[in-house]
Amino acid sequence: MSEALRGRQAALLVVFCSPSHDVAAVVKAVHHAAGGTVPLIGCSTSGELSAGGVCQGSVVVAALGGEGLTVAVASAVATDRQRAAGAEVAGCVEQLGPERPHRVLVMLSDGLVGSQEEIVRGAYGVVGAAIPIVGGAASDDQRFEQTYQFIGGDHGVEVLSGAVVAAAIGSDAPVAVGSAHGWRKCDEDPMVVTKSKGLSVHTLDDQPALDVFLRRCGADPAISEDALAIRRFSLRHPLGLSRRDGESIRVVHGADVAGRSLHVLEDVPQGSLMWKMRSDAESLVASVEDAWSQAMSALGGRPARGMLVFDCAARRNALGEEGTKREVDAIAASAGGVPFAGFYTYGEFARVRGSNGMRVLTIVTLLFA
Repeated sequence: MSEALRGRQAALLVVFCSPSHDVAAVVKAVHHAAGGTVPLIGCSTSGELSAGGVCQGSVVVAALGGEGLTVAVASAVATDRQRAAGAEVAGCVEQLGPERPHRVLVMLSDGLVGSQEEIVRGAYGVVGAAIPIVGGAASDDQRFEQTYQFIGGDHGVEVLSGAVVAAAIGSDAPVAVGSAHGWRKCDEDPMVVTKSKGLSVHTLDDQPALDVFLRRCGADPAISEDALAIRRFSLRHPLGLSRRDGESIRVVHGADVAGRSLHVLEDVPQGSLMWKMRSDAESLVASVEDAWSQAMSALGGRPARGMLVFDCAARRNALGEEGTKREVDAIAASAGGVPFAGFYTYGEFARVRGSNGMRVLTIVTLLFA
């Protein structure tokens, strides 16, 4: 905490904390160390990122401040009301006032409450196209049991679950978002989503979706009745959903072994085309520079002074231990000494153009000039 503040007053604290800790005690201690009144948001993780590298079981704190910064924070219950929750927290943007020309909405949600895309849509309906939305879905070391969200201010701190927390940031200097994933579709015939409802895909090509998915992705037939083994396999084998602007990635997070259906965290409309996606360590690591370059271009020649990073936990699985180290080294090399903090998520937010801002298997960067 002292390293983040360095004797200066913070306008916002962003806390990424491993669920292996007593998260309530950690967040209260961080807030108290900063004076006990500073606005704060944060969440639990599946690994933490900082200039010191990638960690597991740690706490990373980013302290944002300066005379040219205004902050407002908000929270909302998201269980069974994702779009309403996104709209509710986005209302904190109105508290910024008109004096700061550059604004961004940072959201951290419970990654297990259902459609994250609905949360983004709800926020977009309030802030409109002019304000970027960025952030990530809280995770829990890939146990998929319970995640936590943090919010604090004048009246102390709260540790929530099943919620969305947000910080509206107004700045005199530019802020910019970059995102990239490094995946591409395989040169195979697409699969047609012939039956789906909500977050479940029941059939692909008029056959049980689970069986088609495992066959097309080359799974060992021995795992076809093992739900845990299917989840582990699926996190390394994403699917691409055809969209007007390219492929939107979907990760299978579970399966109904008896019903032979797939469970995803974002809608897969009936009638959609889906492909098996492929990548390699080189492409995944290269996407770090792509995301950084996008954001730097949007700063209009101004140097970056700080960065928040939201990286997908499934990317970490795909990269493995050595590849993850290479990726974090690439983040540090791109930043070139710029301080950064981040975490491994259950999904990323990066809405810059249009209403769709939900990402998976993607690295998202938010730069502050």
